[in-house]
Amino acid sequence: MSLTVGFKDVSKRFGPVQVLHGVSFELAPGRVIGVLGENGAGKSTLMKILAGYEAASEGVVELDGQAVRFKGPREAETAGVVMIHQEFNLADDLSIAQNIFLGHERKRFGLLDDERMAAEAGAALRQVGLDCSPTRRVGDLIVAEKQLVEIARALSRRARVLVMDEPTATLTPSETERLFALIAQLKAAGSTILYISHKLDEVERITDEVVVLRDGRLVARRPTGSVTRQQMASLMVGRELADLFPPRHAVAADAPVLLDVEGLAVPGWCHDASFQVRAGEILGFAGLVGAGRTELFEGLLGLRPSSAKSARVAGQAWTRRNPRSAARLGLTYLSEDRKTRGLHLRMGLAQNLTLMALERYARPLLEPRREQAALAAATTAFGIRTQDADVPASALSGGNQQKLALARVLQPDPKVVVLDEPTRGVDVGAKRDIYFLIQRLASEGRAVIVVSSELLELIGLCHRVLVMRQGRLVAELPQDQLSEELLIAHATGTH
Repeated sequence: MSLTVGFKDVSKRFGPVQVLHGVSFELAPGRVIGVLGENGAGKSTLMKILAGYEAASEGVVELDGQAVRFKGPREAETAGVVMIHQEFNLADDLSIAQNIFLGHERKRFGLLDDERMAAEAGAALRQVGLDCSPTRRVGDLIVAEKQLVEIARALSRRARVLVMDEPTATLTPSETERLFALIAQLKAAGSTILYISHKLDEVERITDEVVVLRDGRLVARRPTGSVTRQQMASLMVGRELADLFPPRHAVAADAPVLLDVEGLAVPGWCHDASFQVRAGEILGFAGLVGAGRTELFEGLLGLRPSSAKSARVAGQAWTRRNPRSAARLGLTYLSEDRKTRGLHLRMGLAQNLTLMALERYARPLLEPRREQAALAAATTAFGIRTQDADVPASALSGGNQQKLALARVLQPDPKVVVLDEPTRGVDVGAKRDIYFLIQRLASEGRAVIVVSSELLELIGLCHRVLVMRQGRLVAELPQDQLSEELLIAHATGTH
């Protein structure tokens, strides 16, 4: 049975801060709707109100013309409304099957029916293309596998209204294609899909219409076929966007090597990796999810067991590798998982920002005024949008959390910066800001490494790209040879 969704003058306040202003529109069933807007525009908040995670301050949500006020997400799921979050909502210590049925457990004779749940979870995993045992602990999965578990859980609820918040951020092209096929099946069955994404090529391909929010207000609703990607981006930011990528500067042939790694091995993930990056260079790392890119740098930083024949930062030997010694030598790393490794979400913005460079703000006691001044400067420099500087990091939108995490790793003034998926979950305006920041860092003489699943990002930014496949570096492509086709061919082993 299909559901018509309506928003009637929906507003939302968090204390004195109003994030939604009288949003109204109605959606017919059996359609895929792209929900667009910059970070902080109110997209996720509006969808959380629909899915029962937040309550509207004013206005109502209607299903089939009847006002509903869900007491929580479980009540919304019972009504057929399910949300897949951008930030994972999984319990790491439970199995995949336990996560899929958490709050909706199957029982037999009053006891948990583990056999039935494992069988149904296995079917859901096959539907999304995840070859994993339902009994496997979620905490042992990589990021892309967790994303597929989130999708499998939503599908197991048999949703009539499905909200997807950046569902392909960590998926491979083949996994993305499978997801699009599932969306088409759900649409044909009469389900309504609300698809939040900053990947405008995906929005253009799979949605029937787009709604655009800006500063908490509905500013446009158009059939997808009537707007170009450029027009979508302009509607989101309220202005015309110039070229997305900055012009690349040349790297001097005799520029000093700032990071030199030889024979790095990370058990189970990476084998005999050797590479260099020079001052002023932007070096990309491409590869399919699971190829070992993230694990390579986690091993290099001492975040997981590893060994290396040698590692040098700015000419200095680096033997006892750990994040603290890396920062002292001038190497910092931005994790792809900002929620658990990039930020302390319960801490304030200033505390997060300065944590990697506390000696600068403690003489000898911590000086909060200097921290607040640093936060004010970072808020301007990185475009972090918040109406209250005293909120915890968890109160920021996903994109603004990413900007804060980026500002944080730059606080120690590093010589080498490793950015793992730096624009994951970030809107097109913020992406452009980050791209120009990356170019600025390199033009200042730093070495920048960008690990990304977005091939166009690597092509538009990098001087060179290294390709990983099954834990090994298999190709090095200079700027004049970069293309999506060649990168995919090397990553899949078809070249």
